[in-house]
Amino acid sequence: MIKLGANTVLFAGYDLETALKHLAWAGYDGVELSAIKGMCEHLNLDEYQSQVAQVKELAAQYKLELLAMEVASLDEERLQQAYAAAAALGIPVVNVGPGGKTGVEGDIEKQAALINGLADQAADHGVKLCVKAHVGCCVDNTPTTLRLMELVKSKGFAVDMDPSHIFRANENPVEALRAVVGRVGHVHIRDCIPREGGPGVPELQACGRGNIDLAGYVRVLHEAGIAVAADLEIIGAKEYELSRATTIAAESRGYLNACLKACGAR
Repeated sequence: MIKLGANTVLFAGYDLETALKHLAWAGYDGVELSAIKGMCEHLNLDEYQSQVAQVKELAAQYKLELLAMEVASLDEERLQQAYAAAAALGIPVVNVGPGGKTGVEGDIEKQAALINGLADQAADHGVKLCVKAHVGCCVDNTPTTLRLMELVKSKGFAVDMDPSHIFRANENPVEALRAVVGRVGHVHIRDCIPREGGPGVPELQACGRGNIDLAGYVRVLHEAGIAVAADLEIIGAKEYELSRATTIAAESRGYLNACLKACGAR
């Protein structure tokens, strides 16, 4: 089953309750908590114990499942906090980038060794560490994702697929997903117009506004028969009015829900 969620980073300019309330009104099944230092810390990992009861209460109040957490960092100390917080909150997935640099010899092997150890630690907490291809990093397309999959054997590791990064690697995200879907543990999802640079302004990351075949993407997930969360990840909206961020959330959820219905997933 594919669950539709949204990363609270879309509401980086607002508190957690405001984010959850508006995502619930938009119709999402659940949320991905942003714990990204320097960008959006709706979950403060340094003080997560003091937030556990409140987060659980808010999730129950707004009938939202806690689907994932985004940390981004590969810092071991920070990830240890993230794993403990995830276990306390019942969050199954912690999402990070791969680190390293595109095209630098030996970086994939170096990062794979690091990720393998960190994923083992995640498994000890009953959590999956999911890693996605990211523009500019050592894993930035399908071939490098496949190489990472080959090198990382930990049962605590899975792939986080983000079609916008694959699209900007000049690949077909639908075909890329087919190649790795067997080890996909999470999906970050947004649309994109440009093939180079960033994903664009928040409005143009809204699902249905860009050039990615998200309907085909969702179909591949459904046909694979995997249980996975697809969490909307819109960045750059920290200064947006609340109504503007909510519009992006609602528009994207409506589009993705229609995609799910079209392929028989709902």
